Amino acid sequence: MNHLRFLKYVDEVARVGSIRQAAERLHVAPSAVNRRILDLEDELGTPIFERLPRGMRLTAAGELFIRYIRSRSAELDEVRSQIEDLQGLRRGRVSLVASQALAPSFLPAVVANFRQAHPLAVHQVRIGDHLQALAALRAFEADLALVFNLAPEVDIEVVGEFEQPLVAVMHRSHPLAQRPSVRVRDCADYPLVLPNRDTGGRQLLERFLARSSLKLRPAIESNSFEFLRGCLYHGQAVSFQIAIGAVEDGGALVARPIEDRHFPQGRLVLATLRGRQLPVIAHAFAQHVLMALRGA
Repeated sequence: MNHLRFLKYVDEVARVGSIRQAAERLHVAPSAVNRRILDLEDELGTPIFERLPRGMRLTAAGELFIRYIRSRSAELDEVRSQIEDLQGLRRGRVSLVASQALAPSFLPAVVANFRQAHPLAVHQVRIGDHLQALAALRAFEADLALVFNLAPEVDIEVVGEFEQPLVAVMHRSHPLAQRPSVRVRDCADYPLVLPNRDTGGRQLLERFLARSSLKLRPAIESNSFEFLRGCLYHGQAVSFQIAIGAVEDGGALVARPIEDRHFPQGRLVLATLRGRQLPVIAHAFAQHVLMALRGA
C-alpha cells in the first residue's frame, strides 16, 4: 500500500507545516516528501500547499484533499479492525478526547477494565475541551469524544449523554466538610479556587450566579484541575467540580452536593463523527463507556 504511505507524507506536512519536520517525523529524506507532493499536485492539476518563507500552508484544494486522506485512513483502520476481529485478535487503536475532570479517576478505571477483556487494544487519550474535541473528530484524529456540555452539531452524532451535577470540593478538615450538603453562599465565606470560565463546571456556576444576587470573587483561577485540587490542601479553600471527577476515594479531599434549588445540571456527552464507521475496537470501547456511565 505504497500510495497510502505517500498520502501520509502529505498529511504529516499539513500537520507540522514543514517538509523538513515532516520528513524527520517520518524518517525519510525531505526530498522524497517534496517529490511526492509535487507528483500529487501534478496529478491533481493544482497546488495543494502554499510555499511560504517559513513553511507550508494548505490551499483550499489542499484542505479538501487532506480531508479525503484522513477519511481514507480512518476507513482503512476500520477494515483492519474488522479483519483482526474476524481472526479473534481484538487488537486495534482507540483514540479519544476527554474532559479534564475524567482524567484522574473515571477514565483510567474504564480503560483498565476494558483492557482486561481486550489486552491487545491500544488507547490514545487526549485531554481537551469541547472545542478541541469537535476539531479532533472532524480531522479524524479521534474516534470518540467524551466531554461536558457538547453543543448540538449537524455533523456530530451523540452516542449517549448523562446528567452530571456540580459539587463543592474541599479538604476533609474543612468546616463545610462536616455537612452532608452545602449552599453556594456558604462556600463564598472561604477562599475560592475556580476553574477557568471556558470549563463546563465553571459555566454551570456562572449560570446559577446570573440568576442570583450572590457574587463570587475567586482567589485563584486556573485551567489545571490538578493545580486547583492541590490548592485545597491550604487555607480552607473550596472549589467546584463535576461530580464524576470528584469521586471520594478515602483520601484527603471530599465532595459535597450543592443544595441550592434549581442549580443547573451539566451533560456528559459521548459522541463521534456522524456517518463515520468506527473501528470494531472503538465501537466496543464506546459501549463499554456507556455501561460504565450508566453504573456511575
